[in-house]
Amino acid sequence: MSNMQRKMGTFALTMTGIGSIIGSGWLFGAWKAAQIAGPAAIFSWVIGMVVILTIALSYAELGAMFPQAGGMVKYPQYSHGSFIGFLAAWANWISIASTITVEAIASVQYMSTWPWKWARWTHELVDNGILTSKGLAVASLLLFVYFFVNYWTVNLFAKANSFITIVKLIIPGLTAGALFFAGFHSGNFSSEHGVAPYGWASVLTAVATSGIVFAFNGFQSPVNMAGEAKSPNKSIPVAVIGSIFIAGIVYIILQIVFIGAVSPSSIADGWNHLNFNSPFADLAIALGINWLTIVLYADAFVSPSGTGATYTATTSRMLYGMQQNGYLPKIFGTLHPLYNVPRPAMWLNLAACFLFLFLFRGWGVLAEVISVATLISYIMGPVALITLRKTASHFYRPFYLKGASVIAPCGFVFASLTLYWARWPLTGEVIFIMAIGLPVYFYYQAKNKWVGFKKEFLTGAWMLIYLACMIFISYIGSEKFGGKNILPFGWDMLVIACVSLAFYYWGIKSGKPNRYMKEAEQINQENFQSK
Repeated sequence: MSNMQRKMGTFALTMTGIGSIIGSGWLFGAWKAAQIAGPAAIFSWVIGMVVILTIALSYAELGAMFPQAGGMVKYPQYSHGSFIGFLAAWANWISIASTITVEAIASVQYMSTWPWKWARWTHELVDNGILTSKGLAVASLLLFVYFFVNYWTVNLFAKANSFITIVKLIIPGLTAGALFFAGFHSGNFSSEHGVAPYGWASVLTAVATSGIVFAFNGFQSPVNMAGEAKSPNKSIPVAVIGSIFIAGIVYIILQIVFIGAVSPSSIADGWNHLNFNSPFADLAIALGINWLTIVLYADAFVSPSGTGATYTATTSRMLYGMQQNGYLPKIFGTLHPLYNVPRPAMWLNLAACFLFLFLFRGWGVLAEVISVATLISYIMGPVALITLRKTASHFYRPFYLKGASVIAPCGFVFASLTLYWARWPLTGEVIFIMAIGLPVYFYYQAKNKWVGFKKEFLTGAWMLIYLACMIFISYIGSEKFGGKNILPFGWDMLVIACVSLAFYYWGIKSGKPNRYMKEAEQINQENFQSK
């Protein structure tokens, strides 16, 4: 994708990362995590940030090595061939394309609790956390807004997103400060229910299912936009790592303030009975902070819409990358001659967004599915990094991750553990959704007369067996994570760690130079020659 203009600097890329991360996650995540884990939800955010950071560091090196749009769907193909490449790309695309929809749902859900007399009609948009037909209509309108913001030019997207992101950083800060000074109950952290009222296993479950993994998912955006980076060797690692740290600090502060701002009477029956439609706005209303209520309702459009617009841009580039890999018709790999954006890919993404909207009409349900799909897509990053150090050691690496021999396996194990923490049967259900994409892969293999299929299928067989093992362990695992308790708590995580390490090293051993290495080297050398 060397013909795409590189217009985005380090600041714009970092803003893209923060803009993607801080979306509906901050509006709902603190409430959902507190509902699952109580005050110990603070630790869930810290654990989530560490998990994502260990994975993101692998992608930072890969993104700087191959500064191309939609890069995250390319790296596994370079390291292991088309079969693994397709599995990773499919999981990644599902997780990010569905995020566009969940952001639209979040805006509508906040809108449904507008307290003003003239806005009574909005109360009909959501019923028990599920969008009604009117709610679906409003969410559909938002999807079109995200779409057209990105329809004409990358440059317009970058300018609009930087402004929106600055706003998105200011408002959570105002919210945290206002709620802290208006009514902070320190006793909530040491009430009769305790710091971890539902056990420490709930802290881990909150990482996977409360929207924490989903909230940090945006670190991928700077990587997928690498093709438009002015200086990828500097911009990619700074944007990826910086956006995770900045957003992580914001999330942790918001979680602390949320726990303290809740009225003790609201949690008299336990944190799991805490129920809000618009969490922070509901707290602001209860505390009589009217100006903050208005700001929050406005930001319920700004934050999710900024993320939705960002993901609309990045997912189109992912489909562009998938077409270049040979998984989609050629039309999805074409760029508009004037605006330089992959418009056909954008239309396909829009159709997928509407499918997710009508299948999953609530923020909580879709956020859980996205989190698990995201974890599956993350699995390949650390393996691809170490494999390419073996098979492509001569490639130019603008950013070389020190300590990768420790960080990469940790990233793989952490992602595997978080996938397990998502609880049975959700783990099995989402892995099944991943399998739905296989007929698409087999169709294009047949169309290409199965050239290289056997070799590349065997190269990626470890991934299929890994996913099958994860389903099995989740099923027989601890009852704390929804399993049959054949494998008790504690031992289950030890087994996951050992099994995932075995698959990590199997994955690296399976990686060999393949037919896509020439393309990888060409992209890498173009980057090298420009330095």
